[in-house]
Amino acid sequence: MTTLHDTAVRGFASDNYSGVHPEVLAAIAAANDGHQIAYGEDAYTARLQEVFAHHFGEGVEAFPVFNGTGANVTGLQSMLPRWGAVIAASTAHINVDEGGAPERVAGIKILNVPTDDGKLTPELVDREAWGWGDEHRAQPLVVSITQSTELGTLYTPDEIRALGDHAHERGMRLHLDGARLSNAAAALDLPLRAFTTDVGVDVLSFGGTKNGALGGEAVVVLDPAASDGLLFLRKLNMQLASKMRFISAQLIALLEPSTDPAGELYLRNARHANAMAARLRAGVEAGLADGSIAGVAFSQPTQSNGVFATLPVGVADELRKAFRFYDWDASKNEVRWMCSFDTTEDDVDAFVAELARLT
Repeated sequence: MTTLHDTAVRGFASDNYSGVHPEVLAAIAAANDGHQIAYGEDAYTARLQEVFAHHFGEGVEAFPVFNGTGANVTGLQSMLPRWGAVIAASTAHINVDEGGAPERVAGIKILNVPTDDGKLTPELVDREAWGWGDEHRAQPLVVSITQSTELGTLYTPDEIRALGDHAHERGMRLHLDGARLSNAAAALDLPLRAFTTDVGVDVLSFGGTKNGALGGEAVVVLDPAASDGLLFLRKLNMQLASKMRFISAQLIALLEPSTDPAGELYLRNARHANAMAARLRAGVEAGLADGSIAGVAFSQPTQSNGVFATLPVGVADELRKAFRFYDWDASKNEVRWMCSFDTTEDDVDAFVAELARLT
């Protein structure tokens, strides 16, 4: 097939815009020959269970799915009865970016709490953690957090532990949307289990697509007592892959234990994306300091692979003519710039230079 797009075009809109890491493509090709039993009874999905156990601890179970929304919806549905509700930050993906799927598909009420940085605290949780036994109120039974958050910020392990303890003491469970969990691991420089299994997370969504996969996520059950029915819910929610070996192979490629001093592929990819975001921010800061850039301010700390900033009126649309990116809050002229595993230093430097030209 002839390539249909201009491969020289680069952007900062989303880490979903990037292609597939060559090692992931190679893993798909390696899994392709011959026949394997469908619907997850294959050698690759079996190996994936061992790989997830290596990173998250013995006794965990992973359910590969097609996408992040499917992982969140299916995972949360397995944690809740029909009358259950989820407490989440108002910026959470499950609240604003999944087309209402948690509520429409899973029948889950989202109790959202405004936050300045995308992070919940026990005190914020308590704004909606009430009304148990009241038949007129959806019952708050799960707290859902995102790591790294939709605003690019990070929870420390102690912050997650505090939320887990707070939730469990009140009979609730803790869910984690880990679409960018790899970026958090890279930024925190910690093993995956150190800020998940070891600090009270019960069920999480593990993201691969934003970190170099073609399309692969997983619902990971860390505490079997917190989840029920995933074997059936995955099919019910149209997330059961017949040729599951190809999803599992991608996740194995990212997570397979490695003797490489730079770490497994998930870490190498995430560290690079984070480093490019740090370079972008540093370039803008240098421009502000020397006067080559004017009128730009940062609206969030840059802790993973996203940069959030406000721009002078009209600059965003002009800058988008060269590099695609999204408005975050158009009323504030706030934008989001995302870096990926394949963002280059030249991409970043060209972006900063164009921003300087326009301001």
